[in-house]
Amino acid sequence: MTASPALAAVAPVPARTLGHVFVRSLFLQATWNRRGMQNLGFAYAIAPALRALYPDPARREEALHRHMGFFNCHPYMAAAILGGAIHHEERVAAGLEPAEAPSNYKLTLQGPLAAIGDGFFWTALRPFFGALGAVGALALGGGAIWAVVILYNAIHLSLRIALFRAGYGRGDELVPLLARLALPVVAGRLRTAGAGLAGVAAGILVFRGALLVGPLAGLLAALVAVLSYAALAHGTRLFATIYLAAAAGTGTAVLLAHLNGSR
Repeated sequence: MTASPALAAVAPVPARTLGHVFVRSLFLQATWNRRGMQNLGFAYAIAPALRALYPDPARREEALHRHMGFFNCHPYMAAAILGGAIHHEERVAAGLEPAEAPSNYKLTLQGPLAAIGDGFFWTALRPFFGALGAVGALALGGGAIWAVVILYNAIHLSLRIALFRAGYGRGDELVPLLARLALPVVAGRLRTAGAGLAGVAAGILVFRGALLVGPLAGLLAALVAVLSYAALAHGTRLFATIYLAAAAGTGTAVLLAHLNGSR
C-alpha cells in the first residue's frame, strides 16, 4: 500500500531537536502567568519541534497558537505531555489527525498528571530526600547534604527524561505505562520511609543533647516529642503544636544548661 503524499513529506522530529525541546522544558515555569499559567513556557519548549515539522510559516504559526492556550501541570510530569504533544503534532503534520488532537491530549492529561506529580514528587520524593539529607548531615557532616541534592536531581532528571521519551514514543499509550509504574504506591512507601528518617534525625538530636547537657535533657526531649505526637493524634493544630514543642524544648534546654553551669 502506498503512503499518502502528506505522510511521505513529513519526517520525524530529529533527536537533536527533541533534546533541545527537553532542555527548554526545564524552564517551563519561567514565564508563569495568572491567565495561561505555564502556557508560554510550554509554547517556548515545543517551538523547535514545530519549526522542524512545519516549514510553512503559516502552518507553524497556527501550530504555535494552539499551544498558547491554558496549560498547568506538575513541572516534572509536564515532560510526558510535552513529548506526547510532539507525537500528535507529527501526526497532524502528516494529515493523520485533526489539528485539535495535540490540544485535546494536553487538556485530558494535565489534571491527572498534576495530581500524580504533586503526590509523588512534592509530598513523597522531595520530603524523603530532605529527611535523608538531615540524617546524613547529622551523622556525616555537611557534605552529605550535597550528596543528597545530587542524588535527588539525578533521579528526578532521569524520570523527566524517561517521561518525555515515553510521551513522544507512545502518545495516548502513555496512560497504561503510568498505571504500571504505580507512582501513588511508591509515594506511600517513600512517605513512610521519610517519616522513619525524620525519627532517626530526632533521635540523633536527642542523643547529642543528652551528651552535652545530661541524660535528663534527653529524657525530657523525648517526653516532649511523645506528648506532641499524642496532641497531633487527638486533633491539635499542627503549627500550634510545633510552636509549643519548640518553646518547651528550648526552655528546658536553657534551664538545664543553666543548672549544670551553676554547679
